[in-house]
Amino acid sequence: MAAGDVKRARDVEMIYDQIVIERIEVRAVGPDVDRYSWASDLDQQYGTLTVVRMYDDQGFEGVGATPSYSTGRFDLAILETLRHLAPRVLGADPLEREAVWYGLQDLALEVLMGAQSALDIALWDIVAQRAGVPLHQLLGGSRRRLPAYASTPLLADAGAYVVFVGELLERGFRAVKFHAWCEADRDLEMLRKVHDAHGGTGIRMMHDAEQRYDRVSALRVARELDAMGFAWLEAPLPDQDVEGYAELRRRTGVPIIAAGNTILDLQSVSTALRLHPWDALRTDATVAGGITPCRKLIALAEGAGLWTELQSWGYTLIQAANLHLGMGVAGTGMFEFPVPSEPHEYGVRNPYAITADGHVEAPTAPGLGIDVDWERMSAAELASFTCER
Repeated sequence: MAAGDVKRARDVEMIYDQIVIERIEVRAVGPDVDRYSWASDLDQQYGTLTVVRMYDDQGFEGVGATPSYSTGRFDLAILETLRHLAPRVLGADPLEREAVWYGLQDLALEVLMGAQSALDIALWDIVAQRAGVPLHQLLGGSRRRLPAYASTPLLADAGAYVVFVGELLERGFRAVKFHAWCEADRDLEMLRKVHDAHGGTGIRMMHDAEQRYDRVSALRVARELDAMGFAWLEAPLPDQDVEGYAELRRRTGVPIIAAGNTILDLQSVSTALRLHPWDALRTDATVAGGITPCRKLIALAEGAGLWTELQSWGYTLIQAANLHLGMGVAGTGMFEFPVPSEPHEYGVRNPYAITADGHVEAPTAPGLGIDVDWERMSAAELASFTCER
């Protein structure tokens, strides 16, 4: 090896050895914003945002976040899980995310996967910032825009949905997913009225039953949605009822997908896919362990001939990781955009917007590209801790 090559190799080794995580700040944030529900038997949901802010020894910082939803009060469970997980990342090299992620597994005890997600996403954010590129490009850069669909909360009545969809069309949305009462007869009445009013506009429609139908009701709703040309029926049954999903798919034509909140790890998804229960995989990088495992889940689905619909209901920091994953990796579908959008934009200065033709454009800033308003985050802080080398 020439002398110059030896020097360059030593320089690379020296730089590589210096990249370590020095400090991690964790805070649970509970903003006082408008709250919504997704079903008649659910109270308004308290959305807790648990945020990880991670620093390396060369001045770069990364951000990762995970949501949790609860009734009556905010939830600190993920922050408490991070008290014993976050120190494992101190001294780690963010370039070795695969090793770090496996080091976060605790095979003897169950760990809240959202805690792993926040740490993993923060590592990806740091690496993309160090590379000076948006995270979606580091992940593969499969596209520069994603079609977006409006994801509604529970509204007052069928008439309110008809009016709301008209407003969404004016904003540029070309697809909408309904959260309603999760009562088959009442849901169908609303869905028929919305379809009668707006079905001729070209808007794509989906329905989310929040895992609350039984098998008989699920089949009845699925067949009507198939006749109306709905893009999919989501979460008609509990995620664990894989056999029920498989039977439903055999007896109807509308695409069927799960909620994606329970069957999350690679082995469980692989086992479930053997029964062919879904037309698409449903998952979320902020709850399924991070970007590192979700890339594998998307590849697993693609190998089974399925696309992946990424869930991104929640605050902008929740949307960000899934948006970059959806734009970076081939095999993903649309971008879920919760509406009304204002409550979900808390604590950031550059929330996402919808284009006139119903898309979200690729971020251009390095990393996640989110401009976090840390003063507002601190104003809604419920609890926090810091760990250092």
